[in-house]
Amino acid sequence: MPARLAHWAGRALMAAGLLAALPAAAQNTRLIDRNTIGWLTNTTTLRFAERWSGHLEYQFRRDEGLARWQQSLLRTGLNYQVNDKLTVRLGYAWIETFPYGDYPIQGAGRQFAEHRLYQMATLNNPIGRVEVSHRFMLEQRYFGRYLSAASTRPDEWVYVNRARYMARVQVPLYAPNPTNRGPYAAAYNEIFLGFGRNVNENVFDQNRLALLLGYRFGPKVRLEGGFFQQRLQLPREIEGRNVFQRNNGFIVNTVVNLDLRKPVPVPGS
Repeated sequence: MPARLAHWAGRALMAAGLLAALPAAAQNTRLIDRNTIGWLTNTTTLRFAERWSGHLEYQFRRDEGLARWQQSLLRTGLNYQVNDKLTVRLGYAWIETFPYGDYPIQGAGRQFAEHRLYQMATLNNPIGRVEVSHRFMLEQRYFGRYLSAASTRPDEWVYVNRARYMARVQVPLYAPNPTNRGPYAAAYNEIFLGFGRNVNENVFDQNRLALLLGYRFGPKVRLEGGFFQQRLQLPREIEGRNVFQRNNGFIVNTVVNLDLRKPVPVPGS
């Protein structure tokens, strides 16, 4: 078993390195924007039927550690558990993106809103006690574009498509126990690709990598945090040069699972 785990861990790390290095050509034509970020997130699942549950998520994304806004993200959804391994979701997200770094995402340097519809499928493929998951997501994004810093409202709304794929590995660091409590280590890597007629420079949109330590308090709550890296390409050029953000920092995730179903009465109780 240890040899098998080492094999899978090596493959995961190799894949993470390859994905993080995708935008590695033509370095001399790029502008690089380096930022220190801190993300605090909460994900809550509300199960109300055997196969159905609600999804509620908020991400508090900050720049310069926690000093300034980077993004605010609220995501909701409806989950359907197809079987023990596959869960699908339809949802909506509202995002506010703030001007940060040396090169704001929009040239006008304004805060802007995004409304997003998305479809997601998560496939769990455990190997013994090691949790392995694959997440596939399609997003239909509508964001307000400001053409001038003096504009009081978005000058236009732009529609773009994006596809995402995330691979995650989670390894328990505790002996099996009835309460399923204890520490664990996890790593994930996610790549984002834009497509469609309104995608400009950033067909490669971004890549995210996280190395985490966590603690499972039981089936309802777990907490994890660690190193977080974001590589992002802006959808515009500056003086004919592509702009890439290299954002490093930390992420802290809280995950809550609540069962809202009424307990089934035990006969004779």
